Amino acid sequence: METFLSIHQDEVVGTLSMFDRMIFKGYLTGFFPKGAFGVYLSRQGVLLKDFSNFVQERTKALKGHIEGLAEAAGRPLQYLSSAKGASKEDMARSIAERDGVKEGLVCVFSVLETCMSFDVQGNRATHKLEVVRRQRKCLHYYCYYLDAEFGLMHIRLQSWLPFDIQIYVNGREWLARQLDQRGIAYDRYDNKLTQIADLKTAQTLCERFTQRKWLRVLHALARRVNPFLGAIRKAGFGDYYWTLAQAEYATDIFFRDRETLEALLPSLMEISISTFSAEDVLRFLGRKPHGNFQGQVTSDRKKRPEGRRVNHRMKGNSIKWYDAVNLLRIETTINQPREFRVLRVVDTPQGRKRRWQPMGKGVANLWRYAQVGRQANYRYLNSLAHAQPTGKVIAELEGLCHPKTNQGKRYARFNPITQADCDLFSAILAGEHALNGFRNKNLQTYLYSKSAKTPAEQRQRSAHVSRLVAKLHGHGLISKVKGSRLYRSTPRGIRLMSAAILCRNKTFPDYAGLST
Repeated sequence: METFLSIHQDEVVGTLSMFDRMIFKGYLTGFFPKGAFGVYLSRQGVLLKDFSNFVQERTKALKGHIEGLAEAAGRPLQYLSSAKGASKEDMARSIAERDGVKEGLVCVFSVLETCMSFDVQGNRATHKLEVVRRQRKCLHYYCYYLDAEFGLMHIRLQSWLPFDIQIYVNGREWLARQLDQRGIAYDRYDNKLTQIADLKTAQTLCERFTQRKWLRVLHALARRVNPFLGAIRKAGFGDYYWTLAQAEYATDIFFRDRETLEALLPSLMEISISTFSAEDVLRFLGRKPHGNFQGQVTSDRKKRPEGRRVNHRMKGNSIKWYDAVNLLRIETTINQPREFRVLRVVDTPQGRKRRWQPMGKGVANLWRYAQVGRQANYRYLNSLAHAQPTGKVIAELEGLCHPKTNQGKRYARFNPITQADCDLFSAILAGEHALNGFRNKNLQTYLYSKSAKTPAEQRQRSAHVSRLVAKLHGHGLISKVKGSRLYRSTPRGIRLMSAAILCRNKTFPDYAGLST
């Protein structure tokens, strides 16, 4: 089977697959069982009627801790009136550049956002106070760090019990620092590494990133901002349970230059929007089309100043491609992992068996996220394998429309969309000529439907075809077989003549019944 990489091996330098954006969320699940938070309050010596004062004291202490972190590092703490608007990451990056921050805390943003929290209310049936969970608004702190290992990242902490937490890291930021440590050169554009001197070592590092002991890493990062974790664990309510709320797994294809990639883009856009069906998108994402499928599959495209993008979505998950500089990136985003399956050991009446089960968000499934993402990316990439560099071909076709001088001899122009020239191209590309090539008399068979009536007419035909062969040779569409009178199509000739035929027969079809 021909793959995208095998077909375009002369244009592609290599590939790199790894996690891009990753959003982890941590929950103190020890508080979640019914009555558990009431038990926690009891162990702290707090009555339910004093619940409000207790949690406000905790929130005040947490606020003081965050302010202390910012003050100790000499970094700004800024309140944002809205969670929407300018990108907080861009603001943090700008602050780091402005202040020359190379490592450590960059800044802290506080934003009023909704959250799930605890409250105490009266039960009319029992006439007693009880703990309930409800939605409310409270301050959330976004602590942005230039971490020695992960680069620019943030930790978002809810200021009201149960202190839900979110940690964002970016795989490309991590990889850049790993390459720096090893002295491996690379070029960077935004969040993309456009050139890497040693792609093999970079891919090995990316595999290690997936295998990191993430629970240990995440617990350490959480302890930076939450001063109550030790006391909560000591009280018997455990530590954060970590989930992967969102993961982007990207495969970058490195082209030798921007021009080569740009020539492919129109064809990639046409195939991915016009050719792929909803069933195809399901297959890319590892789902078998089924009559009981409940959900929507959508596709859309966008042309932006920095490049093009096509996105396919299925139940909160998506797969897309976009370009930047010399990169073609295929990216699978997983928000709803239960649409995929993971192999687990489960208890059955016949004993413990391995079964494919819906995949959960737990960090233990991180390896399977990577596996699903990589497989989806390559299924999608290989479906684009036969994309042709139409932009480049059209530019070359335009060259055929002008006279050409080759080794001092001038050759007339072609008109690639006329019937006569397309008939000539079809004759040259006939399958019987692919193996041994063709002679003058072989082309005459295709170009003339009837035999010549006189020897003079035959000589005229032979001379005419000789002029056509010379013209084709002068434009580089055919080459002579060494030591014979045979000619064969060149790779350039096959590409251009096929494109000309396609333009005439498909791109500009003859619509019957339309009048001018």
